[in-house]
Amino acid sequence: MQALANKVAIVTGASSGIGLAAAQLFAAEGAKVVLAARRSAPLEQAVASIVDAGGTAIMLAGDVGDEAFNSALVELARERFGGLDVAFNNAGGLGPLQPTADVALGDWEDALRVNLTSAFLAAKYQVPAMLQRKGGSIVFTSTFVGYTVGMPNMAAYAAGKSGLVGLTQALAAELGPRGVRVNALLPGGTDTPMGRVVTSTPEAVAYVSGLHALKRLVQPHEIARAALYLASDASSFTTGTALLVDGGVSINRS
Repeated sequence: MQALANKVAIVTGASSGIGLAAAQLFAAEGAKVVLAARRSAPLEQAVASIVDAGGTAIMLAGDVGDEAFNSALVELARERFGGLDVAFNNAGGLGPLQPTADVALGDWEDALRVNLTSAFLAAKYQVPAMLQRKGGSIVFTSTFVGYTVGMPNMAAYAAGKSGLVGLTQALAAELGPRGVRVNALLPGGTDTPMGRVVTSTPEAVAYVSGLHALKRLVQPHEIARAALYLASDASSFTTGTALLVDGGVSINRS
């Protein structure tokens, strides 16, 4: 049986990396998927890949930090597919990678908008739609950075992404009695276009891989499977958690 049969799912950051892998997997598992990201062309390609594989998908390009876009995304799910059951709020950005004292206020605020405010705005519009269906599952992509491991020159990223864990816990407590589960997914170093900003050389790949107990980077499809677990009824008694899928980077000292 398909894990998301007859479900409607939103996936943000769906044009590449973890979001694309999750959108394709969710569709393969029976969901009608609404894909979101900034760029139209790669989103159109992502939708085509899902449809060609026999799935159902539509797209909307825009900025997840914009309130009107989050509202429009949920309305699209309602209009085309009748409602909303699952949201994988995966979009985000690294922000300024520099010493904290050198970070401009505008860059700090932009990083928080993309990584944290966007999640608040997503939930603001996704929750009412899920409550109309008497339940649902919201998943945020956070990170181990700023949660279990401190990394230099990543203060804005760490602050925004670790803030998602607090948001997750608050929403889970608020919405649990009404059937909506909320969880955060914390990947390790992932081989994605965004991740390659940090692992841009063979030496950097070797260094970051070595930080993990498994001594490698994770592939997007591996994180997508963890997102599917949290999105589906397989995790029916899981809410408010920060799920580390980090290859042991949080515990490794070797």
